[in-house]
Amino acid sequence: MTCDPRVLRRPLLVGLIPAVWTVVLGLWGLSRQNSVWRDEAATWQVARRSTGDIVRMLEHVDVVHSLYYLCMHGLFAGFGPSTTVLRLPSVLAVAAAAACVALIGHRLAGAYVGLGAGLALGLLPAVQFYLQEGRPYALVAAGSAASTLLLVNALRGRARKRTWAAYACAVLVCGWLNWLALLILPAHLITLLWSRAPRGVRVRWAVAAGAATAGVLPLALFSLDQSGQVSWVPPLTWHMMIGPAILLAIGGLGGLLGRRAGTGTGTAPGTGMGTAERTGVAGRTDRTGRADRTDLADRAGRPGPAGTVEPPDLAGPPDLANRAGRPGSAGTVEPPGPVTGSPSVAAVGLPLLAVPQLGLIALSLVKPLFVDRYILFSLLGLALLIGALIGRAVDEVARRSRPAARCVLPVLVAVALVALLPQSLAKRSPASRVDDVLAAAERTRQLKHDGDGVLFIPAARRDTWLVTPDAFTGTRDIALAETPEESGTLKGVEASPARVRAAMLAQRRILLVTDATGVARPTRGRRDRTKAEVLATHFTLVSDERIRGRRVAVYERLAPAGRG
Repeated sequence: MTCDPRVLRRPLLVGLIPAVWTVVLGLWGLSRQNSVWRDEAATWQVARRSTGDIVRMLEHVDVVHSLYYLCMHGLFAGFGPSTTVLRLPSVLAVAAAAACVALIGHRLAGAYVGLGAGLALGLLPAVQFYLQEGRPYALVAAGSAASTLLLVNALRGRARKRTWAAYACAVLVCGWLNWLALLILPAHLITLLWSRAPRGVRVRWAVAAGAATAGVLPLALFSLDQSGQVSWVPPLTWHMMIGPAILLAIGGLGGLLGRRAGTGTGTAPGTGMGTAERTGVAGRTDRTGRADRTDLADRAGRPGPAGTVEPPDLAGPPDLANRAGRPGSAGTVEPPGPVTGSPSVAAVGLPLLAVPQLGLIALSLVKPLFVDRYILFSLLGLALLIGALIGRAVDEVARRSRPAARCVLPVLVAVALVALLPQSLAKRSPASRVDDVLAAAERTRQLKHDGDGVLFIPAARRDTWLVTPDAFTGTRDIALAETPEESGTLKGVEASPARVRAAMLAQRRILLVTDATGVARPTRGRRDRTKAEVLATHFTLVSDERIRGRRVAVYERLAPAGRG
């Protein structure tokens, strides 16, 4: 299997191939053996509510995910709740992100860099995890990729008013999906400065970025009142920095080798469209940073001095350097430098990778917020830089054998797929998540008797009932005072400890749904302590099962003292 040069000459196919590849990866094991974990359960139960109930809930909790919940409500209303409907938007979003990354790499450094970056994105372990996740992080990555592609187009002299309007809208939507996505703006600012963008481009970017920020600011400010939702995030520690450090090291290597490869890494052998050729063959640019294409057109098929037609050059970097560079010592030719306003892969990929990581670390010094999924979009930069490494490898092989160079990308992708296969399989199993709501609900369905009381410790484990209410038919939630819909909350409002105690003592049989050992946190609230104390004192345990991170137990009332 090799890369057909005809494919490499078509940008549409360069974007389409990674998109299809990512969809295939996403559909593989999409249901995770029909499992849904607690974070996805929040999406599931909220999406099933009416629009009015969702808006009422957002006043109290999860306003940061408001746009995502409303979108999922529409999908559930149209197609019904299922694991496919829950996760397919994330699959399609990452596929769109892969296409954008491929197009960015293609435009900056050639088709091999683009294809490598787009195919690499779907293989990254963290991306494979959230590729099949019913949460908004993949959608944020797609919007971030689209905004970065628009920025690259603007830097390459293709900006129109609608380009900047689309850029502002993409950032705005990302911010409404998760306002931490605004960390992409300082990354883009560094790209502008690094690539020496013209003043007009910088001004238009500032206007578009300011408009998007203004649109997201009300959401960000309102969400501060709900900051207790992230109280579970642990304070920053040194061992939490290992992952970002490894990512930055890989990204730095890709950026370094990319710059050493020429103007932005990677010429696609057989395409006739290398980096030097696209970004300034003769080193001439206009005021917007656009390359003068006249010399390229002359050499791509116009009549020569003797009336002959010069064929387009397909010889790769050395010949391009001879014609685009400048003479060096000993008759050698130095490669052309980067064109003002036209970014390299490093100028786009490194800030996109590093700034969100470092920015979230800085925010976490004020309030613990460092969770990798909040900045999943930073891995777009890593994918671009991996594409740069692939482009460098193709260039090196092409110097020895052009046919062999066409095999480099397929071989590298196959090796990566095999090497990551154990992780890929693990991330598609129910054990990859903390727990499984559907498994606990199914076991409850098997154990319940009509008239049983049901308890949830903590109250958040009520999601087992909210996602699959039919599994609890015939039972009664004896601690619940107000349903989630009535109270405008995710888990509902429970009665006072005294009332919970009285309700428990009135039951002959109680089903308890809680966290399994190793997942459960210490019981803190008075209600939960009351539940545990009454069960221990007045009930006997007759069944206790641990199912995929959750525990379903059956308790029966002890006979009062003095009775046979």
